[in-house]
Amino acid sequence: MEEKLALLPDKPGVYLMKDDKGRIIYVGKAINLKNRVRSYFQSSRNHSPKVLAMVARIADLEYIITASEIEALILECNLIKKHRPKYNISLRDDKTYPYIKVTAEEYPRVYATRKVVKDGARYFGPYTSAGAVHETLRLLKTLFPLRSCRRLDAKRPCLEHHIKRCLAPCSGKVDQDAYREMIKAVELFLEGRSDTVVKNLRRLMAEAAEALEFEQAARLRDQLTAVEKIIEKQNIVTGSGDQDAIGLARSAAGTCAQVFFIRSGKMVGRDHFMLSGGEDETDQNMLTAFIKQYYSQAAFIPREILLPLALEEQQLLAEWLSGSKGGRVQVETPKRGTKKDLVNMAAGNAAIVLQEQAARLAADQEKTAGAAAELGQHLGLTVPPERIECFDISHIQGSETVASMVVFEGGQPNKNEYRRYKLKTVEGKPDDFKSMQEVVGRRYRDALAKGPVPDLIIIDGGKGQLNAALPVIRAAGLQAVMVVGLAKEFEHIFKEGISEPLILPRHSQSLYLVQRIRDEAHRFAITYHRKLRSKRNLVSVLDHIPGIGAKRRQALWHHFGSLAKIKAAEVAELAKVEGMTLPAAEAVYNFFRNKNL
Repeated sequence: MEEKLALLPDKPGVYLMKDDKGRIIYVGKAINLKNRVRSYFQSSRNHSPKVLAMVARIADLEYIITASEIEALILECNLIKKHRPKYNISLRDDKTYPYIKVTAEEYPRVYATRKVVKDGARYFGPYTSAGAVHETLRLLKTLFPLRSCRRLDAKRPCLEHHIKRCLAPCSGKVDQDAYREMIKAVELFLEGRSDTVVKNLRRLMAEAAEALEFEQAARLRDQLTAVEKIIEKQNIVTGSGDQDAIGLARSAAGTCAQVFFIRSGKMVGRDHFMLSGGEDETDQNMLTAFIKQYYSQAAFIPREILLPLALEEQQLLAEWLSGSKGGRVQVETPKRGTKKDLVNMAAGNAAIVLQEQAARLAADQEKTAGAAAELGQHLGLTVPPERIECFDISHIQGSETVASMVVFEGGQPNKNEYRRYKLKTVEGKPDDFKSMQEVVGRRYRDALAKGPVPDLIIIDGGKGQLNAALPVIRAAGLQAVMVVGLAKEFEHIFKEGISEPLILPRHSQSLYLVQRIRDEAHRFAITYHRKLRSKRNLVSVLDHIPGIGAKRRQALWHHFGSLAKIKAAEVAELAKVEGMTLPAAEAVYNFFRNKNL
């Protein structure tokens, strides 16, 4: 490392910090790589706890020299997006944000997507809410008769055309120029240029009326009316121009950036983004990181971006954004007037988002760890039950008897710890007591040695099931673990040695937690039982086919996965299955055709 630090060039570029496993843990840029990278290792500098923790993990570093600081910034954005380093500030789940896509087909489609690829299409977004995307698409479908089908070779139009919700390009009902005009209106609408949409619709309506195409003119009139109603709900805020006003708020709940979208002087929407990994960072660093990551993937960059505070790299960011847009972009920090009011409004909305986030976290805490603590108090436990295991039995008149064990830790399901059991001792004989004894015996055999040991065991089924399970659990050495039975109907809880049930307070979080645990155990058991029953039904059908034994039956199941696919398969497909011959394949094929199954 010392040798690499000594050889660092005094040129602009990007540096990548790696840990002892070769994983990239931080990506940064510098106008002078030598000075910037060395500064991390100077003990005299007053580093934040985050930087100290990162430096302690650095085992190696790489650097890439660039021609300019702007090139370094672009490369830094790309590398952060690709590697998502642990110590970089990052947008939470930015890979999953939805977009609205307008395809580059002959007759374009408009739909939601989470993948942005260079395919000639236009993307609008990203949006933080999938609900907002689908609401926008529903609105577009109401305003414009867009096609939604993937094929363009239909012999006749579908119902969508007959109810006036599609122009039916699939069957040649509309020419390409007319459809393209509509797509232009859609794109303008998504850009927030509603005034331009209105002007174009009025022009097209007048042209249609002049050409005596009154049905087309009426359709355009209805579109115009709908768009004008939407415009009435938008507030004029700056008079003219395209702007993004960014507000930043921070609290114990996290950091939130709120973006107001102003297009042609009108507020057309807003989005908020949560940032993580910057607890020890300054507001300037958080805002800089947000701008880099957001606009490196944004489908539209406005001519003006309004910030709540000045940044060291403000001019550099303006040059980078101008290059990305292909036109001049101003990055301003307004001090007064309407623009300042916009930024303040965005910051206020970001603060509200954090308040709601804190309220949700408090509610989640009350429903999970808080509910577990409350349940422990009702049961008389000295400490809250951190790990709760619950068992349930499922069968139909004794056939395919299975059991499930679900695990809740801190009041939340830990699905990696779930277990399911196919019971052996009671097959064909419905006996829930013996079934429960078998499953807890298999689970807690050598439990003290293997671990983990639960703090609370719930037996779904009430007092009888509890009395059957207790001797097995105690014999396994779990003397100190509380075991309770849960009556199926009213969630009454039976404790060891107490005949009267414990009734949890109605509408209490502890009761809701017990209900969630019971329902999850039941769901997990039923799912497994249905899977086994489905396999059994398949086996019983294939058993009737001459030449199909256990090995071929299993091979067919593994290859096709379902009875329906086996029934639909042709002889050649069946013959390709491992272990199958042509006569055996013909037997399977003819069996399903002759039997009409």
